[in-house]
This record gives sequence, structure tokens and C-alpha cells, in this order.
Amino acid sequence: MLKLYTYYRSSAAYRVRIGLQLKGLAYESVPVHLTRNGGEHLQEDYRAINPGALVPCLQDGELTISQSLAILEYLEEKYPRQPLLPADAAGRARVRALALIVACDIHPLNNLRILKYLGDRLALGEEARNRWYRHWVEEGFMTIEAHLAHDSQTGEFCHGDTPGLADCCLVPQVFNAGRFNVALNPYPNIRRIARRCEELPEFAAAHPARQPDAE
Repeated sequence: MLKLYTYYRSSAAYRVRIGLQLKGLAYESVPVHLTRNGGEHLQEDYRAINPGALVPCLQDGELTISQSLAILEYLEEKYPRQPLLPADAAGRARVRALALIVACDIHPLNNLRILKYLGDRLALGEEARNRWYRHWVEEGFMTIEAHLAHDSQTGEFCHGDTPGLADCCLVPQVFNAGRFNVALNPYPNIRRIARRCEELPEFAAAHPARQPDAE
């Protein structure tokens, strides 16, 4: 069985959980707490599994894969049923571009280790860190919203009327935006698509509140 090292509130792990649910793949969830005991992901036993000391990490038999988008691409190739990417090259490029705005432009600036560095090393207070977080989410959401609003391929979901890779990335980022009080009114398409996704049982099952390590 697939084994996913995860943390309930990690948006990167959340992406993979959605992908697994959309593909109907059974998996074992192995929680790795990012703040308890100084961060379980930093301990040697987890570093032996993932030297990058990040979640998520997927094991499929003897194969171990890190990085959420690499995991999702692997699942797409190994388990092609219920595809996360469109059949055409142009559609796949569009979906990947939307996903990468979240995974490369927004998330790396806002993940836990960055926020800790801003506080612990640069002595920024909580409000300053929250402003940092909101700024980069708003920058990224503005870009995504423009793509969604001006492209006829946008449908019920980011691309057409079937949820896919871009939605796997968008919904967790919207969840985290809510935690940091990012207003979604300027992004009607993002808000609409996120709400539509949240109606689906696959997205509901992947939600942080439904995870075994949820607090």
C-alpha cells in the first residue's frame, strides 16, 4: 500500500491527499508533526526517509518520492485512471502553470520554515510576518485570478469541468489564506472554484480537519 508522510496543516501534503483521493488510491497516513518536540520532520529517523526534512513524502513499495508536485506527477503516470492532467499538451501546460504559481511563486515564500526564519532570525513580530504572508498570497492570487477570468478553458474547476492538478494546489492555498485572513473578495473565480471543490467528497476527505493528526 502507498504510504504518505504528512502533516494535517501542510498545504503541500494537502495537495497530495487530494490527488490520492481523486484517483481513488488507498494509502496509509503517517503523521509527521512539524512543531512538536522541535519538529518531528527534523529528527534523524525522518531525515533518513527524506533528507530534505519536509512533508509530504510518498513511499510506493521500495520507492520514496519527495516534493508534492513530483509525487502528483508520479501518481499521474503510475496510476493513470481518473487523470489529474488534460489529454492535450496545451491543456497540460496550462494546468501545470496554474499549479506552479501556487507551488513555486506563493508557497516557498510562506511555508513554516520561512515564517520561523523571519521571526527567529530577523526578529519580525507576528503582525509583520502575517503581512508578509498576505502580500505574497495576494500577489499570486491576483495572477491566478487573471488566468482564470480571461481563459475560456476555465470551467467549474480551474480547467474545464473536472478537478485536476491545479485544483489540488489551489484549494490548500485558499485554506491557508483563510488562516491568515486573506480577503478573497477580489478573486471571485478562485473563491467559486474552491467552494465547488469543497463540495466534492474527495476534497472533503483530504481536508486538514479530517486527518488523524488534526488538532
